[in-house]
Amino acid sequence: MIALRHFRHEDFPAIRQTLLDVHAHIPEYSPDDPFNRRFPWFVDHWGSDTDFSCVIGYEDEQAIGFAYGAPLTAGREWWRGHLEPAPERSRTYAVSELMVCAEWRKKGLADQLHDALLADLSEDIAVLLVDSTHPKVQARYESWGYQKVGERQPFDDSPIFSVMVKPLSSTGSPDP
Repeated sequence: MIALRHFRHEDFPAIRQTLLDVHAHIPEYSPDDPFNRRFPWFVDHWGSDTDFSCVIGYEDEQAIGFAYGAPLTAGREWWRGHLEPAPERSRTYAVSELMVCAEWRKKGLADQLHDALLADLSEDIAVLLVDSTHPKVQARYESWGYQKVGERQPFDDSPIFSVMVKPLSSTGSPDP
């Protein structure tokens, strides 16, 4: 039986190592890649946000996947430059990571984690980045209502990512 547990910023010290452990078991993330080696920095960056939220999936007491993110600061919604005009109502929740251990893929866990993370948000739009060399992952997000609106390389050593947005309410319609 899968249990989904919700966590906030104040829980971050207790779940940090769990996030790192799950990441270490994801075969696509090579420890030889300098960008992937910075994952602990990204975890700490997002976990330090006072509005950080996270959902971890467990089988018994073993973490098997997670999703986390936080609202973007008003006026710093980096995705806005990809839409002309950008929607007026654009309070944004950034989905930073969604990871599922290989043996739990294709069983609906990613859907459950994603839906649980976005449930009850007050933001208008969800935004995320998907490695543009992973079209199946992008297609999965499209099946959840996201639209690709551009591409972005946020760091010199990062992949080129597809910028994807999804309305979370009837007022946040990010039409490309």
